[in-house]
Amino acid sequence: MSATADHADGQRSRAEKLGFQPGQVVQEIGYDDDCDDDLRRSIEKTIGSELVDEDYDDVLDAVVLWWREDDGDLVDALVDALTSLADGGTIWLLFPKAGRSGHIEPSDVTEAAPTAGLSQTSSISAGPDWSGARLVAPKSSRKAR
Repeated sequence: MSATADHADGQRSRAEKLGFQPGQVVQEIGYDDDCDDDLRRSIEKTIGSELVDEDYDDVLDAVVLWWREDDGDLVDALVDALTSLADGGTIWLLFPKAGRSGHIEPSDVTEAAPTAGLSQTSSISAGPDWSGARLVAPKSSRKAR
């Protein structure tokens, strides 16, 4: 299968719809057996490499943060995810949909994001079991770092 097989019908992949691009370095945090493997494969196919793990310590273009109700403090996790994120980088916060084990309320995201210095720019259905929020750091606060 060629790298463009997804595009034979003119439709963009799930990862492209989320803004992922070839050559990006994307870190995955919070991976577990319940994660959406189709989305993960789509991201890896689009960027042309594997997702890097939590131990990666170079500059990142994006972070995929799988988050569940019992994972701890969301603000702390978001601040940690910002550590190596390049200016203009994106954090995709993915969390179980309502009725799924580990679900968090969207209001938890809207409260945690600004506390961590982030703005939520969109919300999506990231798959059958996962919702997502696109989070970015406002340019003015990123320059001060």
